[in-house]
Amino acid sequence: MKSDYVLMVLQCLVGMIVIFIPYRVEKMYGIDIPDLMEILYFIFLFCAIYLGEVQNFYYKIPFWDMILHGFSAGMLSALGFLIVDFISRSERTEVYLSPFFVSLFAFCFATTCGVLWEVYEYLADHFLQTNMQKFMTADGKILAGHEALGDTMKDIMVNLLGTLIVVAIGYLHLKKQEKRKSRLLT
Repeated sequence: MKSDYVLMVLQCLVGMIVIFIPYRVEKMYGIDIPDLMEILYFIFLFCAIYLGEVQNFYYKIPFWDMILHGFSAGMLSALGFLIVDFISRSERTEVYLSPFFVSLFAFCFATTCGVLWEVYEYLADHFLQTNMQKFMTADGKILAGHEALGDTMKDIMVNLLGTLIVVAIGYLHLKKQEKRKSRLLT
C-alpha cells in the first residue's frame, strides 16, 4: 500500500535525525549519557525503524509493537531518572529530592513521552494517510469503534506497565542508596 511506503520513508527520515540526539545532548548540555543507555537507544531505533518498518516486523511478528512500546517505556523511565540526577548534581542547585519524587518524575516523564508518541501517530495517520495506529488491518479492512482504539490503548497500557516496572526498580534502588548513606553518616 502507498501509505506503508510513506510511513517507511517518514520513519527513516525521522530516524536519521533522532539517531544524533544523544550526541547533541551530550555536546550542548555537558550531560554524560551512559554508554549502555546509548546502545539500547540505537538498538531500539534499529528494531523500530529497520526491522519494524522496512522489514515489516509490525505485521510479521505478533506483539512486535507491544515489545517496542515496553522497551521504550523502560528507556524513557531511565532517562527520567537520568534527567533528575543531572539536575540534582548541577552546581547551580543544591536540592534533595526524595526517592518518591524522583520516581514520580520519571513516571510522569515516560508516560508523557508515550502519550506524545500516540499523538504523533494520530497526526501522521490523519495528515499523511498512514496506518501507525493500526486502524486498518494489513489487508486494508478499516476497523471501527472499540477495535479502532485497540492499538492506541494497548500501546498506552504497555507504556504504563513498562514505566511502572522500571520506576519501581529505580525507586527501590534509590531507597537502598538512601539507607546506605544514612548508615554511613551515623
